[in-house]
Amino acid sequence: MSNIIRTFIAVEIPEKIISSIDRVQESIKNYGFKIKWVRPERIHLTLKFLGNIEAADTENVGRALCEAAGTIPPMSLQAKGIGVFPGIRRPRVVWVGITGQLETLGRLQKTLDENLAAIGFPKEKRPFKGHLTLGRIQKKIDTKRFIEALDTFKKFETETFTADRVVLYQSELKASGAVYTELVSARLA
Repeated sequence: MSNIIRTFIAVEIPEKIISSIDRVQESIKNYGFKIKWVRPERIHLTLKFLGNIEAADTENVGRALCEAAGTIPPMSLQAKGIGVFPGIRRPRVVWVGITGQLETLGRLQKTLDENLAAIGFPKEKRPFKGHLTLGRIQKKIDTKRFIEALDTFKKFETETFTADRVVLYQSELKASGAVYTELVSARLA
């Protein structure tokens, strides 16, 4: 019987930055929208969602991750602004944007994607847009009120932080929410 695990690769976000983002979440929660919020300790910057893979493949994925990390220097990033995917008319995901050394972040994601493609994982079809997911909208919401809520945080920004570590996580979906377990990590060059 195969041992399948659900996985993704992400940049760790420092606790101090998460605390700032948590305050935004808490303020928007006060509006009472039907949003399933990501727990603050689970907020991360996803570089690649792998989905279900064989547990035995984590060694090869870890090697691809370490090789990519070894070619990219640590970068200065900042959480800034707030938005939704796919758009305000039919929002599904609420996010905080990322700014700073985006070219370096893009190179990291591209190198990682290429290394993973070399071992059989399909390349991303959509262009990479670094963001931190705050929540998923579950039901139709009052667009006007929602825009008002988001406008309150359009100038939101955190202090700059150094992104210097990439992690392969296992994600176990449970009734209480996803549980993330670190499988492999690598420091940037």
